[in-house]
Amino acid sequence: TEEDRGRISDAVRAAERMTTAEIVPMLVARSGLYHDAQHRAGLALALVVLTGLLMSEAFWVPWGWHAANAAWLIVLTLMGYVIGSWLGTFDPVIRAVTSTERLRSKVQLRAERAFAQHSLFRTRDRTAVLLMVSLMERHVYVLPDSGIGPRITAAQWNEVVEAVVTRLKADDIAGGFCAGIERCGVLLALAYPASSNDNPD
Repeated sequence: TEEDRGRISDAVRAAERMTTAEIVPMLVARSGLYHDAQHRAGLALALVVLTGLLMSEAFWVPWGWHAANAAWLIVLTLMGYVIGSWLGTFDPVIRAVTSTERLRSKVQLRAERAFAQHSLFRTRDRTAVLLMVSLMERHVYVLPDSGIGPRITAAQWNEVVEAVVTRLKADDIAGGFCAGIERCGVLLALAYPASSNDNPD
């Protein structure tokens, strides 16, 4: 909402008053298409259907195997695949059949692409920080530019992530961004304090 955007913008301005760095929040619905998740979900359901049919063979083929039985077996298994593939388009199923490492990798690639697309590397001292939340993957990613350097450690960036995640768990996306931005501002103010001639806007 406009109110949420205003809260986030105010948080960015407040944080950037304390530092020469720039903080860029970004919200995306998802970071990847995950077509392979549809295939995995389809195969999984097809296997469940096939296994179930074979284990219950005594009930549905009491008079022995016939060509029609085999045809029904194939048709029902294919239907299982089609239904599973359709289910594989839903976010909870995608997360269930996709490894955490792959989800995290997709979010990282999306953040790096956004960083380049929006030319965030063009800041004066290359001290921009992208704070991205990817909703489908339920991941938060912090991407600092090369100018940030080792003054802020990975553990400290994880503090930013935790600040965002804590609020996201309460379904407060704007609050999560504000908390993460505030924590970013504190860390950046210590490492790259604002100068008298710096314009936070």
